Amino acid sequence: MSPSTPASHPEGTAGGSTSRRRRRSPRTWLAALPLLAFTGLCFGIPLGAIAFGAVTQTDPATGATRLTGEHLTRSLQGPYLGSLIGSVQLSALTATVGGVLGVLIAQAVVTSRSRALRSAALTASGVLANFGGVPLAFAFIATVGISGVVTQLADLGSLGWSLYSFTGLAVVYLYFLIPLMVLVIVPALDGLRPQWREAAQNNGASGWQFWRHVGLPVLAPSLLGGFVLLFGTAFAAHATAAALVGGSVPLVTLKIADALSGNVMTGQENVALALGLDMILIAGLVMAVYLPLQRRSARWLR
Repeated sequence: MSPSTPASHPEGTAGGSTSRRRRRSPRTWLAALPLLAFTGLCFGIPLGAIAFGAVTQTDPATGATRLTGEHLTRSLQGPYLGSLIGSVQLSALTATVGGVLGVLIAQAVVTSRSRALRSAALTASGVLANFGGVPLAFAFIATVGISGVVTQLADLGSLGWSLYSFTGLAVVYLYFLIPLMVLVIVPALDGLRPQWREAAQNNGASGWQFWRHVGLPVLAPSLLGGFVLLFGTAFAAHATAAALVGGSVPLVTLKIADALSGNVMTGQENVALALGLDMILIAGLVMAVYLPLQRRSARWLR
């Protein structure tokens, strides 16, 4: 081999690529400045305002502002704590069920040889994943509500079915969470290389062994990422729950709305901000679990 070939100088080649990356880094930061400024403006300022309101209290008589932990303490007690727990339970349940069903549907779409079926499934998922709020609540009320068409035809009331309950709200959430999971996981399933399955089969591995030792470990960060997305979507949903169950199901978003509007008690705006900060912290903890796994497996799905 000639001494001038790149293979004979791995250190020099690595050093050259490293130096090129270092030279490009300032320009990369400059190119990212508009995005960083936009992020700071649209996310940093609201986050700062929420955090400031959650830990301060203003005297209405003098206008003086002082630091206090009273709002955060109250947000973790009584009905406020119950609403946080209820939102976490609902979000975890719907994210888990929606994730499993979404993966099964996505796998059927990916393995299907029909392009028309794949196109129709992805198009429908894109539409249904963005269908929510009051229109979705009205559609379910007219269909499976107390006087809904399906409720009357199938006599669901005698079976104990109630749309205006924790279970009913979970079913409504699954209507848009399952299509969302399909959209998220299809690209990851497409990233599984056929050569991996062929190599496993050539070595005598069964389908279950392939998924256990190759498929699921590679897809694990994407699956967890889909769960995080579904959890966050359900955790932050407000309009559908407000139109469907009102205050019969304790949810943190409904408690925040009541505190801001003064429906239950006046002067609870800072407690509402504290609840919002609690939601941000919970979402941050969930993301902290997901991001390291995502970086670990990103190289396999490129």
